[in-house]
Amino acid sequence: MTTKPKASKFRIRRNAPTGDVGETAQTAATDPAPTVDKSGLANLDSPAVVAAETDIEEIRREGLTGRQLRMARRVAQRNGLAVTSDFDAVRQLRLAGIDPFQRSTILELVVPGNLVLGAGPDSDQPANLPQTTENPSGRIQLPQTVAIGGNRNLPSVDVTGPAERRAGEILKIQRDIAKRRKRQLAMLFARLATFVFLPATLAGIYFYVIATPMYATKTEFVIQQAQAAGSAAGLGGLFQGTSMATQQDSITVQSYLTSRDAMLRLDQDHGFKTHFSQPFIDPIQRLPETATNEQAFKLYQSHVKISYDPTEGILKMEVVAADPEKSQEFSEALVGYAEERVDQLTQRLREDQMEGALQSYESSETRRAEALQNLLDIQNDVSVIDAPGEIGAVLSQITTLEAQRLQKVLELTSMRNARRPNEGRVAAVESEIAAIESLIGELRMQMTQSGGSNSNLAAKTTELRLAEENYQFQVVMVQQAQTMMETARIEANRQVRYLSLGVVPVAPDDPTYPRAFENTLVSLLIFSGIYLMISLTASILREQVSS
Repeated sequence: MTTKPKASKFRIRRNAPTGDVGETAQTAATDPAPTVDKSGLANLDSPAVVAAETDIEEIRREGLTGRQLRMARRVAQRNGLAVTSDFDAVRQLRLAGIDPFQRSTILELVVPGNLVLGAGPDSDQPANLPQTTENPSGRIQLPQTVAIGGNRNLPSVDVTGPAERRAGEILKIQRDIAKRRKRQLAMLFARLATFVFLPATLAGIYFYVIATPMYATKTEFVIQQAQAAGSAAGLGGLFQGTSMATQQDSITVQSYLTSRDAMLRLDQDHGFKTHFSQPFIDPIQRLPETATNEQAFKLYQSHVKISYDPTEGILKMEVVAADPEKSQEFSEALVGYAEERVDQLTQRLREDQMEGALQSYESSETRRAEALQNLLDIQNDVSVIDAPGEIGAVLSQITTLEAQRLQKVLELTSMRNARRPNEGRVAAVESEIAAIESLIGELRMQMTQSGGSNSNLAAKTTELRLAEENYQFQVVMVQQAQTMMETARIEANRQVRYLSLGVVPVAPDDPTYPRAFENTLVSLLIFSGIYLMISLTASILREQVSS
């Protein structure tokens, strides 16, 4: 079994520079050619045939095109070479020192006197093979061998299959994708540096270097309500002592302290605009000297922060200024404004309650005085001091006279029942009875009829009794009015609101703002969010347009 010789580490190069060309040509010419029979088939058992097959295999691995192979066959036919295939034509032409792929004619490859065609038996060259020597013109006809890694313009010596070519194409596509990804990544970093990192860096430079230090004074206070004894009974006392009882007042105070009214009053009393218009404040935080109230109010909203905790009922206030003492001064002034506002919240209610109770009491007192005067006038009009007692005395007299009259009537009856009554005695008794009845009539008339300027005792007694009853009623009304006035006073005191300071405003030693690191990080996040939103919007619009 014959072994396949190793492939040479040199490649065949066309039109190589001058060097060992003569030796190569001579070596190729002296190599024994394969024996060919009449049918053109070589003897496979000879070493020459094995060498020829090895050379043909190497030529096959060069990846020659069909055009090059057809050109090599035509050149071999012109030179009278007996070839078995296109690759054998390339092999024999190279052994003969002829470039198989040169476009020139065969006459340009042969030097006169050196090429013998059809040599006889005395010639050293084989029949029909040219004898190649160095070309005096300097043109090299025999390809030269070069080391692997030299000239890359040579044809490929690797014969790859479809799977290998497909893998190569995939690798090429992957490299192209990786290249595009690198380019896109570089563009992404460029955009991020331009629209995110650069603005964030400028913001950090401002916060660390340019921004004016600001001092914040913090205050905490709570609004409390006075509680009267026994006021927590019933449903009305469910929220007593909790933050729900003063939640509305706390929210009202918070709204007032963040309003334009509080800002204008603070500017009028303590120069809010003048403080923030000083030249040492950086231009971003500085208030223009000719600033309007709207500009000052925007600055006031950012430098006076008030929050309310509904669970505890605590109002938290933070006042920021360029000077610590000024910050404390602004805080104390706003606390004073809050106290006044808290007191004004229930002032009208308390005044209305007290005013109504006082008017009711004064009206009751007036009616009681009038009733008393009416009673005195009636008593002055009556001739007797005690009309009821006088009436009782008259009734007692009438009763006594009635008893005497009855006794006289009985006596008269007994006298008339006698056989011989005494007429004088009977007349005297009758006269006494008539006198008694007349007296009884006068007494009765005195009680029921009025005569002259004096009214009768019954009418005077009725008027006096009515006057007394009216007076007693007015006295009761005065007592009730006094009770209502006291209740209103207690309720008014209960409606009073008190502002109690939990944290007293104290001037800080170190500046509170700006918080450079936190603000820079927030700026970075903001710019990143803006860039992300714009990028997503642009991508969506681009996709919609392309579709």
